[in-house]
Amino acid sequence: MSNYLYPATVESNNEGGFIANFRDVPEATTEAWNLEDLKNNARDALISAIDFYIEDRRAFPFGSTVQSGDIAIELPASVVAKILLLNTMVKANVRPIDLARKMSIKPQEVTRLTDIRHATKIDTIQAALRALGKELILELR
Repeated sequence: MSNYLYPATVESNNEGGFIANFRDVPEATTEAWNLEDLKNNARDALISAIDFYIEDRRAFPFGSTVQSGDIAIELPASVVAKILLLNTMVKANVRPIDLARKMSIKPQEVTRLTDIRHATKIDTIQAALRALGKELILELR
């Protein structure tokens, strides 16, 4: 899951707090008064930015290499699974309605499936990826 570790640059906000920006996801930026809150806010900003990619039907980028001075933000596995689905749909030029047909489900179910904030069972994401000709493989390291 290392490709879903996102480096954020940290700078002062000139008021005693910090600003975090993601070079891989320019839509995600946040601010906080301390570094711990900044890390939490940065994860939330990154997850919120995924909504823009889903809405625009654009592939979500992989994280680049973490450099000295960056903070590394890791996305939850449930979010990574939805990113994998989004990127597969974009690459195959499959619209949500097309995926619904392939899975023999209602379009509303695909809407929930691709909603980054909706809790989705991993089995359902696996079924969606399988319908797109892909196999979801989990690995323990």
